[in-house]
Amino acid sequence: MSKLKTKSSAKKRFSFTATGKARGAQAGKRHNMRKRSNDMLRDSRGTRILADAETARVRKYLPYA
Repeated sequence: MSKLKTKSSAKKRFSFTATGKARGAQAGKRHNMRKRSNDMLRDSRGTRILADAETARVRKYLPYA
C-alpha cells in the first residue's frame, strides 16, 4: 500500500498530546471581538483539547502523527 498524504492545513493547526488527544486553537476568535464578553475572550486564550469526534477527524488528516 502506498503512503498516505498528510493534510498540510491540519499539520499547521493541530498537534497531539502525549496521551493521544488532539490539541487545537479555540474557535470564534477571528473578528467581532467587541460582541464577545470578556469572560469568553479570557476563556478562549491559548489552545484546547478537541472533542472525541473532532479528534477522529484530525487523525484521518494526520495519519502519521
